[in-house]
Amino acid sequence: MPKYAVVLFNLGGPDSLEAVEPFLFNLFSDHDIFKIPVGQKIFAKMMSSLRAPKVRKKYQQIGGKSPINEWTELQRSMLQEELQKIVGNVEVYTAMRYWKPAIKDVAETISKKNLDMIALLPLYPHYSITTTGSSFNEWRRVYRGDPGRLKYVYDYFDNPKYISALNERIDETMLRFPEDVRDDIQIVFSAHGTPKSLAEKGDPYPKQIKATVESVMQARNFSHEYHLCFQSKVGPAKWLEPSTDKMIKDLAVKRKRQLLIVPISFVSDHIETLFELDVEYRIIADKKNIENYIVMQGLNDSKVFVAALKELAVQALQP
Repeated sequence: MPKYAVVLFNLGGPDSLEAVEPFLFNLFSDHDIFKIPVGQKIFAKMMSSLRAPKVRKKYQQIGGKSPINEWTELQRSMLQEELQKIVGNVEVYTAMRYWKPAIKDVAETISKKNLDMIALLPLYPHYSITTTGSSFNEWRRVYRGDPGRLKYVYDYFDNPKYISALNERIDETMLRFPEDVRDDIQIVFSAHGTPKSLAEKGDPYPKQIKATVESVMQARNFSHEYHLCFQSKVGPAKWLEPSTDKMIKDLAVKRKRQLLIVPISFVSDHIETLFELDVEYRIIADKKNIENYIVMQGLNDSKVFVAALKELAVQALQP
């Protein structure tokens, strides 16, 4: 019987307050994001040391660790269970770009196995060099097995099951609004930002994000007003616009008081959703007299999303 593996890539997150600084060090060491000509490790050490105290305080407010590791493990186990029903001899792994299990360790483990096919499946529906590209580059650096057995899934921003999973979560979130204001809801899609320079160099991420938003709203028959914005900007460079905080302020000026926030580029909750969207930006919404500001739960344990992953994995493992 053929033997297969599926590797789910994600960014990972600190599993304790003590892990915040080493996690940041790994992040700032990534040359695909921070292109430092020389002294990358020195830069990473300096930046992680400077930013750790502030970031640690944020994690303190969401339970002292990132839940992304647990959610990713749950997605892995759910996918494994579903795949074994139809593929048989298959093992699903998680590989974290900046935490554990590290891509290097997973690649070493898989390299030693006599596998017929390995599907590399990112938990990033939209391709960017900063996410999927970085993870695949790291895999290529450390994988010692037969590259001919690797099948890469680069994106799935328009996968119908992925779109359905998002709409299922949006439907659930709408029920949290008072019934008499549901027609007035503004659906605010918030994606992780990237520098504009990447898009100018051909990074497809912003176009794929916009395509996902349009697919989601088309499936909803464009029932509500909707907006796309970008969060998590760092550094002085120009990033994708408009920013999420500015979008909230602009909608308040237009007397839009019912905001449903959809974390569009994330498939599980972590600091960008639980703290940035649900704590930091909620303060802005409260100050601007937004009546209902509700952040959609991540896809997390969505069975429909796992069905999308299963479909993608099965397609990738075809001879």
